Amino acid sequence: MNGRVLVIGGGVMGAATAYFLAARHGLRATVFERDPTYSRASSALSASSIRQQFSTEINIRLSQSSLEFYRRIGDELAVDGERPDVGLSERGYLFLATRAGLDVLRANHTVQVACNVSASLLDAKALHGRLPWLATDDLAAGSLGESGEGWFDGYAALMAFRHKAAALGATFESQDVCRIHQSGGRFRGLQVRDGRCFDGDALVIAAGVWSAPLASQFGFTLPVVARKRDVFVFNSPAALPACPLVIDPSGVWFRPEGRGFIAGAPPRGADIDDAPLEAIDHGLFEEVIWPTLARRVPAFEALRATGAWAGYYEYNTFDQNGIVGALPGYENAFIACGFSGHGIQQAPAVGRALAERVALGRYDSLDLAPLSPQRIVERRPLRERNVI
Repeated sequence: MNGRVLVIGGGVMGAATAYFLAARHGLRATVFERDPTYSRASSALSASSIRQQFSTEINIRLSQSSLEFYRRIGDELAVDGERPDVGLSERGYLFLATRAGLDVLRANHTVQVACNVSASLLDAKALHGRLPWLATDDLAAGSLGESGEGWFDGYAALMAFRHKAAALGATFESQDVCRIHQSGGRFRGLQVRDGRCFDGDALVIAAGVWSAPLASQFGFTLPVVARKRDVFVFNSPAALPACPLVIDPSGVWFRPEGRGFIAGAPPRGADIDDAPLEAIDHGLFEEVIWPTLARRVPAFEALRATGAWAGYYEYNTFDQNGIVGALPGYENAFIACGFSGHGIQQAPAVGRALAERVALGRYDSLDLAPLSPQRIVERRPLRERNVI
């Protein structure tokens, strides 16, 4: 296409799509972002980790492609000689399993090996040999990513995509979209809160947890809601050589961060829904996370919580996977959201593929058909077992 593309949502998914539209297809998008400070954006509040240990091939391929981009992001997104650095640290993920979870761990590992994921399935003895600071007496096995997994600075990645997209001609409007115009099965334009209207030849909705009301204007019920996730920062004198991101069988996770650590866990009780980000459940750390950390890493008996923050998962209640592609019944309106906690790690691959779909009418780099919104209509869930 050679028309005007409008993008709702200037987080990492929208900014990445705008970048690829400009860099690969010469299309200068207009991006609408309701919160230019990104104070509530999932992109800015993410723990920003990347892994290949998924249970579905499409998620593995998305992360593999995105990892390659993040490895060369300084070259890809340089502006006027300034090369962004997202501090990518490839120290791996470690999924731990008791005997009850061993079959699932093995099944996931089989899928990963078929996709050339560099991960080792280790029994309890081998785990203790590799990581002697880890308590393994109740474990059956663990799957350790040997390369291609780790964490990075998500806010730096977001800003790098935004700055490069702008340098290539994309326009970022600090506006909230209030109305979308469509007729005859086509998107026509939109109106923002200050009353201005923008005509467009294609639309991309990448508004994260705020995408559902926008999709509803196309008659599509989007199963994406806000789910708050609390992240806790703590210090400890514990020395944990070669510490990866560790996921305990309980769901508690932790990883190094600077000179300390960060940790999290599934929310509890009434804290699972669209709770305010300021309402951090500090009891979750004191009553659940800390005791679990001390059992799994005895040296964590001595630690001190130093801070906490919260961000929203754009949680897909249908099957916990991203929803990417054309909205049913519309040939020029697209969506990318619902990644349920792994959006920032997959943004480069999704942004590139979605830009192809918008500009060319097809996927070239990676076929995202398994993530199509049509699966929602047809009630065909694509289940991902490895959701943290």
